[in-house]
Amino acid sequence: MQFHLYLPQMRLSPAQLVERAQAAEAAGFDGIAGMDHMAPPLAEGQPMFSASVTNTWLAAHTTRLTVGSLVLCDVFRNPALLAQESVSLDHLSRGRYELGLGTGSVPREITSYGLALPEGRLRVRRLRETLEILRALWTGEPVDYDGEFFQLRGARQAPTPLGSIPIQIGGAGPKTMELVAAHADWWNVHIGILDKLDEMRPRAGRARVSIQERVAFVPSEDQRAAVAELARRRFGRTGVVVGDAEQLVEHFGTLSERGIERSYTWFCDFAQPETLAAFGESVIAKVR
Repeated sequence: MQFHLYLPQMRLSPAQLVERAQAAEAAGFDGIAGMDHMAPPLAEGQPMFSASVTNTWLAAHTTRLTVGSLVLCDVFRNPALLAQESVSLDHLSRGRYELGLGTGSVPREITSYGLALPEGRLRVRRLRETLEILRALWTGEPVDYDGEFFQLRGARQAPTPLGSIPIQIGGAGPKTMELVAAHADWWNVHIGILDKLDEMRPRAGRARVSIQERVAFVPSEDQRAAVAELARRRFGRTGVVVGDAEQLVEHFGTLSERGIERSYTWFCDFAQPETLAAFGESVIAKVR
């Protein structure tokens, strides 16, 4: 089981983001990932930094963590620019960048900022073209491409990736699953369809499985009520895993037995460094 810290780059200063990334690295986390929005969902008035710029910043201040986003919105970017951006991050991080992509989870956000919003089935077709263009440009060879959304003539990218940039795709619709099977190294499963994982897993092809979870880590029994209340205020009453070290070790062990190989762990306390250290010592080390 891999552990990646999910840390939305909102309500935190650049120094606080670095503090948490370095604490996660010291605690044994394998990676860190933020979100990709023009404004934070349900908190539009809160400050937030750009996904890719934040990834560059965190890569520069860590040595081992994989950096990425869960997941970038395809509609926000031209695929040729995304290809160049991804390779730049790959080189600047010395091969520690992973590219997460999806069709977008907040349609109103897309139209609010003046971006084109194809209907759902067209967004999946657009994502397919993006993935095909990325793969083609990353070869370093000249690319001619005639698509429904994009046309390229003699496009070429240099440098090429240091190795192979891992691609993660989020979503579970039939057409999205076709893209997962064809292009993804990782498939991020929404917690809401976890009960269908065994049924859907064959449709993901060779892609490995990850999941994002909201976690309330209870460091000691006398703090359980306070931690649970904090989780309720931030995340609501459902969809939160509340547990002490023993309970969380059992929880992640069960996920691993089901074939889930990576957890994006989203802590209810904005990933305080002391929480990350305790989680690393009492959960990550024991799960492994």
